[in-house]
Amino acid sequence: MSVGMFGKGRRQLTLFYSCIMCVFLVVLIFGVHKTMEWSISSEQAGELIDTASNVAEAQAYFNQHPEIIFDDNNLYKNSNDRLFFYIFDDDGRLVNFSRASFRIEPFILDAISNWSVEEGDVAVYGKPDEKGRLTRVMMTACRVYQEGGIPQTVYVGKDVTAMYNGMQKATYALILLGVIALVIATAVGHVMSGRAIIPLREAYEKQRQFAADASHELRTPLAVVMASADLLENDPSIKSPFLKQVIGDVRDEVKKMTKLVSDLLIVARSDNQALKVKLSKFDLAALLQQTVRVMQPLAEKKEIEISAVLGVEKAEIQADEQKIKQLVLILVDNAVKYTQKQGKISVGLSMAEKGLVRFTVQDTGIGISKEDQERIFDRFYRVDKARSREMGGNGLGLAIAQEIVNLHKGTIAVESEPGRGTKFIVQLRVRLKSRLNPWAEDEKREEGKNAPFVE
Repeated sequence: MSVGMFGKGRRQLTLFYSCIMCVFLVVLIFGVHKTMEWSISSEQAGELIDTASNVAEAQAYFNQHPEIIFDDNNLYKNSNDRLFFYIFDDDGRLVNFSRASFRIEPFILDAISNWSVEEGDVAVYGKPDEKGRLTRVMMTACRVYQEGGIPQTVYVGKDVTAMYNGMQKATYALILLGVIALVIATAVGHVMSGRAIIPLREAYEKQRQFAADASHELRTPLAVVMASADLLENDPSIKSPFLKQVIGDVRDEVKKMTKLVSDLLIVARSDNQALKVKLSKFDLAALLQQTVRVMQPLAEKKEIEISAVLGVEKAEIQADEQKIKQLVLILVDNAVKYTQKQGKISVGLSMAEKGLVRFTVQDTGIGISKEDQERIFDRFYRVDKARSREMGGNGLGLAIAQEIVNLHKGTIAVESEPGRGTKFIVQLRVRLKSRLNPWAEDEKREEGKNAPFVE
């Protein structure tokens, strides 16, 4: 139990650290990507705007001095084969140009014909080629200011496919580095969470060992007190009703204390994986009917109707009969405690899927809220502490029930609504694989025989 609990806690801490690191890396990579995109795009946009302005000024000058030979290469701030421009008048005639690549020129002319970008703004257009590769073009426009003549517009652009591909590769590299960093951070988080749990594990082990030792040591004095109370109760010389009442109260309290000590010892042994399971073949239907008969007088005192509604007459299973009997008693006793007068309790049995058997304990009691249902199997947890004390509960019954179910590789679930009762559903295997008990030598000393252990 302790190993699983601390292992689960360590995994949860590791997952928590990993989630924090994952969120941090995602935000960091996204921020770096957007920063690269902004810085490179803004630089390219500035270059295009300057180039468009230069081309517009040169075109205006050329319009006024047509005799001058026009050299478009001198119009570029940084001339290269990726920059291009087209000058159209408002009648749609091409006045001048420095052509783009023939591969993207139809796409560019189509963008110009549908131009809707404000002057001085930059737009990025993308179009996939026949191989599915995306070509990106960054473009801007500038009006040619001149006196007389038809107004003209300069469209300047640049093929920025390589720039975006470079940013994409850089982002992929960042993602890969982020994944590596996340794996390393997860491993470090796992180690650090393990170190953080060490003091808690040591404190828990000391507490568990103390509970086991105290429970074991208390059994003898409690047995002596109970025997003394029995002797006093049967002593004919004691005739005072008051003294007899006191002796009866002592016996009742010792019984409660003995049950608590026994429960604590079971819990301590389960933590130490020292609970022994003795497999045998028995009829679960008969066991349920017997439990209902045993609990009948207690239920009648509270005017509760208790019955066994079995879907099958016989259900032979291979399990630890005594522990299954304890499991059923815990659930039925719990139902009797939390069911009001004139309520009903039913114990059901049915065959589940192949190799599984299911039994239920349903009552019409006070019910359990959703938030409490998640914790009712925790040790010492009681939904209503005041009422639990009045009814003799110690918060260990359902925890022990779950331990028994886990030992038999079964499942236990609860369905309940406040004011509408509770239904416990237990599912067990019909047949269990077994191996020799690793604590057989201890059991041999105690009982003089070996016992099988549930695998």
